[in-house]
Amino acid sequence: MTNLNQRIISAVILAAIVLAATWYGGLAFRLIAAIIGAGMIYEWCLINSREISTGMKIVTYVLAGVALLALLGGTDPRLTIALAAGGTVALFVAGAVAGGGGWWAAAGLAYALASAIALAGLRGDDFMGMVTILFLFAVVWGTDIFAYFTGRSLGGPKLAPKISPNKTISGAIGGMIGGVIAAMLVTYWFLAVAGLGLALLAAGLSAISQVGDLFESAIKRHGGVKDSSHLIPGHGGVLDRVDALVAAAVALYIAGLALAGFDAVSGDLLSIVAAL
Repeated sequence: MTNLNQRIISAVILAAIVLAATWYGGLAFRLIAAIIGAGMIYEWCLINSREISTGMKIVTYVLAGVALLALLGGTDPRLTIALAAGGTVALFVAGAVAGGGGWWAAAGLAYALASAIALAGLRGDDFMGMVTILFLFAVVWGTDIFAYFTGRSLGGPKLAPKISPNKTISGAIGGMIGGVIAAMLVTYWFLAVAGLGLALLAAGLSAISQVGDLFESAIKRHGGVKDSSHLIPGHGGVLDRVDALVAAAVALYIAGLALAGFDAVSGDLLSIVAAL
């Protein structure tokens, strides 16, 4: 089987699973979020194996497992965040006292758990949570697709040549436009709204998703690897697939907490932004 065929088959299967879980929400989507978080922390430790000792990796996996199990069980998000924050601080302190790459392990744990918590919190169990996640997907996937084709068509100055030499400024701008258009189509289809506030939110998330992509490229360059792992046939690893998504998800979740609070992130976020 060619690499292209592998990529197509893997992409179709993954998209079907993720969209089905998005439709059902609840435990189904929390499971997806937990799997993403687990894959991220595993690959983070793999990429940064020169900095993180074996003992520190084991501790990191245990702390990640505790927080992800709490997430999977539908625990109050405040407790899950507290577990994630506590584990991150513990790793940082352990690294400062005993060495072993505690700083790198703490950074990876925070990155992975914040991503999983944000995704699960945005989806929730209600209809608006589903629309919120679809809005997020539209921004990220629209950005990725339009950036690729715009960059290929127009070329021009590089966006960050030392980190990702193939990305162009024209691609970044085209990606943002595509992400905004895709997000507006989602909100208009489901909510019959597509105002300036939502467009500005989508544009901001598009920019953040591209920063997330560059961040993961920088981490891989630091670790001297091309792919974060080989867990997904034809696509590399989990981090390779979700780098842009999780950066945007964390930003959107923080915005949701600021605007709607813990108990209404999934239900009220888009409605509040649409009314601005």
